[in-house]
Amino acid sequence: MLQTELAAGRKRKISETRADRIFDVMNYVILTICLLLVAYPLYFVVIASISDPVDVNAGKVILYPVKATMDGYRRILEYDSFFSGYRNTLLYTGLGTLVNMLITVPAAYALSRKDLVGRNFFMMLITFTMIFSGGLMPTFLLVRGLNLLDTIWAMVLPVAVSSWNLIVARTFFQQTIPDDLLEAAQLDGATNVQFFMKVVLPLSKSILAVLVLFYAVSHWNRYQEALFYLRTDSKRPLQLVLRSILFENSMNDMVDDAANLAAQMRLGELIKYGVIIASSLPLLILYPFLQRYFIQGVMIGAVKG
Repeated sequence: MLQTELAAGRKRKISETRADRIFDVMNYVILTICLLLVAYPLYFVVIASISDPVDVNAGKVILYPVKATMDGYRRILEYDSFFSGYRNTLLYTGLGTLVNMLITVPAAYALSRKDLVGRNFFMMLITFTMIFSGGLMPTFLLVRGLNLLDTIWAMVLPVAVSSWNLIVARTFFQQTIPDDLLEAAQLDGATNVQFFMKVVLPLSKSILAVLVLFYAVSHWNRYQEALFYLRTDSKRPLQLVLRSILFENSMNDMVDDAANLAAQMRLGELIKYGVIIASSLPLLILYPFLQRYFIQGVMIGAVKG
């Protein structure tokens, strides 16, 4: 009897192990397919940027470069505006993210406090701005009225805070910072500012990282404000510089010679892929190391606050 039960238990264990293995294999297969669907387009842009455009258009570039050339990147690096654009974008991203954090984090913590009078009214106003806005012309008139046109602040102040990021941070503070912790700090004589600086911020490193990443990515990809508010070429961010380089090297209808026209079209195709890599490379390098913070930010925002 005992031997029969042992044999049955051993058989059940083997069966569960096989089921687990099948489940693991299926997971690996599905995740591998998802990885290929996401990673291959990025890989294709990289190999297409150093391949002959004729072979790219003919469908010969699939897994590796064909007739490798660096002409597109050489052409992009010939522009002095490329380096000034990178410098401007780094400046706008760094300063803009700093301003965003200085406004978002204290405001989110204040709105998470139950003793804040009228916090529901303030949250209603903030949420309202996520649905309705003044529009392009009123915003432009406001920026012009504040004498911000063609200044660095035109790239920073109009987007000084994101309602979505503010709500995400508020939800985090509500769920992570208990009221008992505040009461204990107040019994020890801590003021609200001391509690925020010495207790709340050290316990909120994860949400701070999430906000920095969200804001930095947003500033790095931003070009609309520069298109509307900046008039000096030396102040243009990288996105506008790459856009002008691409337009300048696109097909010109005034070219009469067929050979020159073909060469210009070939160079334009190389630059098209090259500007994608040039504008995305810093984020592509950083994202694998910071992916978990993006996921955590999404999960925080998904929880009802």
